[in-house]
Amino acid sequence: MTTIMSIQSHVAYGYVGNSAAVFPLQRLGVEVWPVLTVNFSNHTGYGAWRGPLIEAEQVSEVVQGIRDRGVLGRADALLSGFQGSADMGQVILSAAVALREENPGALYCCDPVMGDVDTGFYCLPGIPEFMRDEVVPRADVLTPNLFELEFLVGREVHTICDVMEAAQQLRRQGPKTVLVTSVRLPDGRDDAMRMIAVTEEGAWQVETPRIDGYFTGTGDFTSALFLAKILEGLPVGVALEQTASVVYSVLRATADLGRSELALVQAQDHVVAPGWSFRATKIG
Repeated sequence: MTTIMSIQSHVAYGYVGNSAAVFPLQRLGVEVWPVLTVNFSNHTGYGAWRGPLIEAEQVSEVVQGIRDRGVLGRADALLSGFQGSADMGQVILSAAVALREENPGALYCCDPVMGDVDTGFYCLPGIPEFMRDEVVPRADVLTPNLFELEFLVGREVHTICDVMEAAQQLRRQGPKTVLVTSVRLPDGRDDAMRMIAVTEEGAWQVETPRIDGYFTGTGDFTSALFLAKILEGLPVGVALEQTASVVYSVLRATADLGRSELALVQAQDHVVAPGWSFRATKIG
């Protein structure tokens, strides 16, 4: 059985971080060990929330407790998202080191959550530089959105060729696989959304219809799905198209229900058997 340790935030209401990742992974038959970095009432986009930030040292203690049980090596991958602070980031990197000591074949998948085109940066100062300088060289799979991709490579991207070149630039720094999510470019259709995956074998693109609305947690959901598909041993192009099909199907169901929070429970069957199917094409 595939096992993933996921170090991310948690909210009681709504779906971001582990709240967006754990249930879909479990629905796919993946064993998940959720390690929480915050325990909030709701995500911070509401402007007000309650609940504690969990100290980096406490998160480290949880990871060490798993290692004390002698089971850490059973994990096939570590998944991380919003890191909150450099201290938390160091704990996550230490967890990746510990996991590889127990299981040299384990992957570290990082969603480098920093900001988006509509919001700019929403993380604390210093986190973008920490992601660029410390996390990128240590990740096996990296899943930036377009805004994060541009920061990590230090330049704007305007075309699909630019995206592929930027992803290859990141790959030269460490990650074997780069998935660029939510790609909308001037050279593409305005009514479509793209995901582009780049590995040493080449680049693949999948295009889905654009759904009006803003759905928090979509990146967390996407990264978890893509990692699960990679761990299945699927070719990257197939992993990409299956991920896009699930994400679109769940977002379509969410929009049809008039919700902004992902309808993960109502649309859970789409996680296993998506109602819409999309094909990836090799573009490089």
